[in-house]
Amino acid sequence: MLSAHTVGVKHGRLINRSRGQLVGGVGLAEDVEQQARRLRLKMVLEDLQEMKGYGTELVTIIIPPDRQVHDARSLLQNEHGQAANIKSKGTRKNVQGAIESALSTLNRFKNAGERGIALFVGAVIVGNNKTRMVNICVTDPPEELQSFRYRCDSVFETSQLEEMLIDRNSYGLFVIDRSEAAYGIATGKRIHIQEHLVSNIMGKHRQGGQSAQRFERLIEEAAHKFFKRATEHACDYWLPNIADIQAIIIGGPGATKDYVVKHGYFHHEIAKKIAATHFDVGYSNESGIRELVANAGALMGEIELDSERKMMNNFLREIMQAHPKATYGEMMVRNALEQGAVATLLISESLRKRNVDLQCNSCANEWTTSLGRMDETPPCPSCKSEDAKELAERDLIDEFSKMAGRSSSSISFVSTDTEEGLQLHLGFGGLAAILRYPMG
Repeated sequence: MLSAHTVGVKHGRLINRSRGQLVGGVGLAEDVEQQARRLRLKMVLEDLQEMKGYGTELVTIIIPPDRQVHDARSLLQNEHGQAANIKSKGTRKNVQGAIESALSTLNRFKNAGERGIALFVGAVIVGNNKTRMVNICVTDPPEELQSFRYRCDSVFETSQLEEMLIDRNSYGLFVIDRSEAAYGIATGKRIHIQEHLVSNIMGKHRQGGQSAQRFERLIEEAAHKFFKRATEHACDYWLPNIADIQAIIIGGPGATKDYVVKHGYFHHEIAKKIAATHFDVGYSNESGIRELVANAGALMGEIELDSERKMMNNFLREIMQAHPKATYGEMMVRNALEQGAVATLLISESLRKRNVDLQCNSCANEWTTSLGRMDETPPCPSCKSEDAKELAERDLIDEFSKMAGRSSSSISFVSTDTEEGLQLHLGFGGLAAILRYPMG
């Protein structure tokens, strides 16, 4: 069975990732449109990276915008002939079937478009020694594809697309006191904590026979070694990408952070980028890193975490009011969109739901339900039979984005890298809205 997915956002219209259908004019602003492209690509990569094939049966075709689609078709036709020499009957059938499916897809395109085309076709393992033919076509990636690629393997080649999700503007993060330290990087909507280090500095009580001076000297030596180890680890992590780092932001609960900077523990290239303002935070672990990002928001103009947090805090404050100009949950947000009451639609980047139209094979009853990626098809509400077929499906993000466009609502895609963003995903079902007026 062939599963054909087309993914993209083109000319302000969202394309349904499951059926390849246009779902209408959304009128997204350019930055939101780019966010939508990135989010859809992220979702597709999640699926592609989970897929495995037997042998070298999965075909990847990458066509950059400056390459002719005709060249790719000619290559595939030649490969189809070569595949006839594969000894294994099953492998030969799957490889030729994948190439035929890829050729059929490419016949729809006159050229590779503004950013290129990425096509992934093949028989993927679905368990119990069974396979399913998939055909996933990315027609409008966030950035231009850079090089032509043809590959047959047991996994799909996704490295060019993965590169597009890396946000180049970043900030180094470092928190330290005498007992522990942590460092990482903030980029786009992401906080990545690379390592948490614990010191071996002795406590206040010395062992018998030690002089106070010797004990103090041992403590200071241990502190020096710890400061050196923590800063060297951080510098080794940051230096390979130093050109993309806008600034290094330092924090901690006491004076240690200032001491470490003042006494030259950091590599000279890193030291040039350390922000003049150091921030007091409660801890020097992962919690301290997140608090540092919250406190340093004004310094981090190139990333979106601070504005995202403010947006979510606005929603959380509003939802607590007696007559809130906010709502959440699929049903309530849908109702607000239908009435044109939504000012800003908040969508979690972790939302992985689709509305599916089903028909019962026993009683022919038809109904619509919302399903997650791994959810099983529910029994028929009429006769309780578990034998049903899918008639159509709509990605929930696409559907709600289309509705937002009709009522001129703005859209904010919210990551799960902040506490507030995680709360939207876990506590509010991944969908919420700030309203133009209370809905009573």
